[in-house]
Amino acid sequence: MTSLPYHQKRQQFYSKIKNFWPDLYGEEYALYDIACMRRSEVDQIRLASDRIGRVFFKVASLLREVPEETLKEMGFPSESLSFLKLKTLPFESIIARLDLIRTESGFKCIEINSDTPTFIKELFDINGQVCNEFQIEDPNAGMAERLAYAVRLSINEYAKQSEKPKPYIVFTAHEDSEEDRETVRYLQELAGLPSRFVPLHQLEIAKGEGLYDEVGRKIDILYRQTFPIENLIMDEDEEGNKIGLWLLELVEMGKLMILNPPSAFLLQNKAVQAIIWGLHEEKHPFFTDEEHAWIGEYFLPTFFEPDYFLRSNIAFVKKPSFGREGDTVEIFSGAGELRLQDSQKSYTDYVPVYQKYVELPSITFMSSKGKQTGNLLIGSFLLNGHAAAIGFRVGERITNNLSYYLPVGIQEE
Repeated sequence: MTSLPYHQKRQQFYSKIKNFWPDLYGEEYALYDIACMRRSEVDQIRLASDRIGRVFFKVASLLREVPEETLKEMGFPSESLSFLKLKTLPFESIIARLDLIRTESGFKCIEINSDTPTFIKELFDINGQVCNEFQIEDPNAGMAERLAYAVRLSINEYAKQSEKPKPYIVFTAHEDSEEDRETVRYLQELAGLPSRFVPLHQLEIAKGEGLYDEVGRKIDILYRQTFPIENLIMDEDEEGNKIGLWLLELVEMGKLMILNPPSAFLLQNKAVQAIIWGLHEEKHPFFTDEEHAWIGEYFLPTFFEPDYFLRSNIAFVKKPSFGREGDTVEIFSGAGELRLQDSQKSYTDYVPVYQKYVELPSITFMSSKGKQTGNLLIGSFLLNGHAAAIGFRVGERITNNLSYYLPVGIQEE
């Protein structure tokens, strides 16, 4: 008796999972395979993530105090500056994702996706189902419950601030994006609170008054997990009204509460890493000796100019202060020669930062194309600043939206 070929086993498995997207853009996305990690390595990732998160969240308090000119130089849109100063929750970000690289000298953070991270349902839900299929321990066991608690806690914090005994809660996303829509619906289901899902295009805004659903009911709390603030700022209606800015004004006026909170957008800017590294180089007392040690261990040299790398002949990455899925990222040699660039160029108008280039490790995996070797990037979530679910993306040297999702399991030491 012969076993079924890979693509049939994959199809049989993922077809049983509702409201998921095993294929994206007409290509295989979720692999029917599993990468094994030692428990000690999982613990190391979580320890690194906790420490990295503490550094990022601490610097948010500093950034709220700096002059607006500094924020402009960091690449924040001038329209967002007053919004950035808001501290609406005890937590800087409810759901954030760190992108980590495994190196010979430990784990290095290349960025934080603190405002609208995706990869949530994959790691908090699907990973456990794949581990069960392969009969291997899930490193993310129990994390869905922690995610549910984090979402409920943030909404309840806002509910306390609301003048209404039962504030109206709406979850929203682009309806035509299955990944965005089902990620948000998953969070809504986990929250288990009275709420509705209303697609973005059905929301209506009245300047200075409020945000409303499709039947005219005023929204008190808006969960917009997959709609980035930098895109929102540019949003206009058919008549040219800057409705995105109107929404930010409602938040500033206290007439609307949004999740992730404004502070998450403050940390989303990759220039924050240049600020952190600059303070570290100065041995600035803003960070404790312990925090400086963490920065040296887990962060990569990041600057607003490439001079340091060119002087030292060190390969570096040029990336936009705001950008996603590898879009507009370029890799240079230490001599300043362009070695690799992403084909997408959507973020060229944003202030760039320059970060030391670290080679992604390679890993072999099974796919519908047979056995492949790809570059491995670790996604590690923070819930209210604490380490949570982890998982792998595999693809090209610049991780983009065509990379695969590779489930992970724990093997015995």
